[in-house]
Amino acid sequence: MSNSMVARRYALALFQIAKEQQLLGVIEEELRVVREVFVFNTDLKAVLKSSKLTIDRKKEILKAAFSSVNPYVLNTLLILIDRHREDEIVEVANQFFELANEESGVAEAKVYSTRELTDAERDAISATFAAKVGKKSLRIENIVDSELLGGVKLRIGNRIYDGTLRGKLDRLERKLLG
Repeated sequence: MSNSMVARRYALALFQIAKEQQLLGVIEEELRVVREVFVFNTDLKAVLKSSKLTIDRKKEILKAAFSSVNPYVLNTLLILIDRHREDEIVEVANQFFELANEESGVAEAKVYSTRELTDAERDAISATFAAKVGKKSLRIENIVDSELLGGVKLRIGNRIYDGTLRGKLDRLERKLLG
């Protein structure tokens, strides 16, 4: 079974519990923190992968690091450690976000711009493009790209909407040469 399928199973189990207990928002926020820690703290990943530590010691480290998270999140992390799937923690979180977004009609979007977007601009982009992808709203991650000349570029899933000056110039060039 592929790793993403394994992560999906764990995420689905946690998602069902979160939904039953009406803790979807809380668990989603806590998983965002957990993912952040695992993505940016390479030392923790190295410690959890170490064959010198026992599983019980790894669990103690996780319990200490994430003592304030919801018990369901902590138990999921401990089960992953038990089953030697510490590499899957970030992917389980990503799969959970996908399920939560699907449930609430939200899509993740990366917006590349020359400067930080204002709240009004975020709302306008969300309203415009959410309808195009059949969602209620977008959760926007704004990435400031100094390479852009102007405009914005959106990535929603595997769709890209390019409204940058470079994109417009490239399309114009293709049209003139074609």
